Amino acid sequence: MTDPQRKLSTAELAEAGLSGWSLTGDALTATFRTRKFSTGLEFVNRIGASADEANHHPDLTLTYPEVSVTLSSHDVGGITSRDVDLARTISGHASDLGVAAAE
Repeated sequence: MTDPQRKLSTAELAEAGLSGWSLTGDALTATFRTRKFSTGLEFVNRIGASADEANHHPDLTLTYPEVSVTLSSHDVGGITSRDVDLARTISGHASDLGVAAAE
């Protein structure tokens, strides 16, 4: 699962064990319940910094009281290891902020 240009199979995504993330079409999606707008904004800022560092940018929606995230590698038309890596990073930010993914 290391080639960042290779689209991952459904089985590979299941093996990745991304808790709180769902496969929606050709994208990984998750909604995080931030409970406060200020927490959501901090979360989005952390995601933005990590995305810039990885040169891989998710679609984000910040509302009260949640942040929705969609990850997909548009250049390959699906999910790659870049998406899985960024999903793990985003989940780490959520954990650090005490934010839970909606089930």
